[in-house]
Amino acid sequence: MKILKTLVDHPLTERVVVVLIVLNAITLGLETSPTVMASYGPLLHALDAMFLWIFVAELLARLIVRRGAFFRDPWNIFDTIVIGIALLPATGALSVLRSLRVLRLLRLVTAIPSLKRVVSGLIGAIPGMGSIILLTTLIYYVYAVMGTKLFGGTSPEQFGSLSATTYTLFQIMTFDDWSGGIAKPLMEKHAYAMIYIVTFILFSAFMMLNLFIGVVVSALDDEKNASDPRTLLHDPREMAQVAEELRALRAEIAQLRRERSA
Repeated sequence: MKILKTLVDHPLTERVVVVLIVLNAITLGLETSPTVMASYGPLLHALDAMFLWIFVAELLARLIVRRGAFFRDPWNIFDTIVIGIALLPATGALSVLRSLRVLRLLRLVTAIPSLKRVVSGLIGAIPGMGSIILLTTLIYYVYAVMGTKLFGGTSPEQFGSLSATTYTLFQIMTFDDWSGGIAKPLMEKHAYAMIYIVTFILFSAFMMLNLFIGVVVSALDDEKNASDPRTLLHDPREMAQVAEELRALRAEIAQLRRERSA
């Protein structure tokens, strides 16, 4: 048991597993090529099976070593689900699920601290995005209703229904042929269409997207500061906690001195 724990917790084990994950992802990519499969299909299938059983053994070793703590780590649960899908029979509709084995490549996030900070920052930014998403939805809905009523009769393909207008607005927001394919033909029939399109671009593409970027950058900065011990003393609550711990430590030292001198 002690030897197994040493093996599981050894940094070299994690590096080897990461290399195997990358190699497995490469073999899965090669399996999508008919030319490669015609020449090396049996070899790739054998390598894929070897990688799979190595991952199963590594997962079982972690389960044996960590026991109940194993299920408290979300990444362990993620690995278990992915490996479980890979073990399903490759027949019928279940064969589609086996392609999800490539998701195991995301385990690289746990091996690279900088990637872990980025993912944690993105997760931390989700609550702040709620208000921005709601505001963006309102803007989309207002402009979709306006566009359908104003231009639905003359441009039914692009503005004939609420869903068609919403798709057209998304095309405008992403600047996908918005000038030649949407704006100019629409302006030939409605001169005021430029005001509608330009104001929508200002609200959606510039303002809303920049707000999204601002929230994500702020969350990443907070995550970086939280992981940097040098920034802890800039927080008044952390300073108060450190001061309280120092007072308790001084009291314990004074008590020990009194006991030694008695």
